Amino acid sequence: MLRLLNLELQKLLLNRTSKILIFVSFILPFFVILLSSLKINVFGIFTLELGELGIFNFPIIWHLTTFFAAQFKFFFAIVVVSMIGNEYSNKTIKQNLIDGLSKKEFILSKFYTIVFFSLVSTVLIGLITLCIGLYYSSFTELGIIIQEIEFLFAYFIKLIGFFSLCLFFGMLIKRSAFALAFLFILFILEWIIFGLITWKANADIAERIQGFFPLKSMYKLIDQPFQRIAMTKFPDKSDLAYDYAVHWHEYGVVILWTALFVFLSYRLLKKRDL
Repeated sequence: MLRLLNLELQKLLLNRTSKILIFVSFILPFFVILLSSLKINVFGIFTLELGELGIFNFPIIWHLTTFFAAQFKFFFAIVVVSMIGNEYSNKTIKQNLIDGLSKKEFILSKFYTIVFFSLVSTVLIGLITLCIGLYYSSFTELGIIIQEIEFLFAYFIKLIGFFSLCLFFGMLIKRSAFALAFLFILFILEWIIFGLITWKANADIAERIQGFFPLKSMYKLIDQPFQRIAMTKFPDKSDLAYDYAVHWHEYGVVILWTALFVFLSYRLLKKRDL
């Protein structure tokens, strides 16, 4: 595993564009810190400081930071599809196979890289969240701090799932720009299918089925936190209540999609004439 990971990291770090994108991918999550220190001047009457509103209290901060950090995953998605696109455009994929790397090892090297960067990003977000929380939170008891830390694991699984989808599209299309375009097409397709099911059945059934779609299942791992924040400010409004927790079946759906995308990537490479 380390040999394959080291091989892939060397390729990425020798590519200037990849180095820049990886750097940006790890720098952008620090904007969560910027968010915590943001001060909004409301018509010159008073200053609204987000850090003083209680939204960075434990345990809700785990939900908030992982949701926002996940929005930056697109930058490393470019790296993932570029890993495949460059292999085909530079003919290095054929050379790697000639040099003794099996097709299975080739796909695993990409997957190990995905897991590695997802893990690094997760650790980074965990440390950022902990620092912000310890600075702003009114609750510093260990039991409360680690409560809902499962959002961090959900973030890790979400990244692996999304990047594995990018790996599959990269293998399928072989061109970075087109592979990224397919992500948008899949997003549109999922909503078209959702609309058709709603039309034929009802919204409840459509929402349940939609939860098994690739992109939607990844999104559902970490639901939007805005409604939850509103619930803390207006506890009397029962209509604001919603299920924001991470469930084991949601992990299972994303993990199954991840395994399928990696397997299909391998099958594509195995059947393709290089």
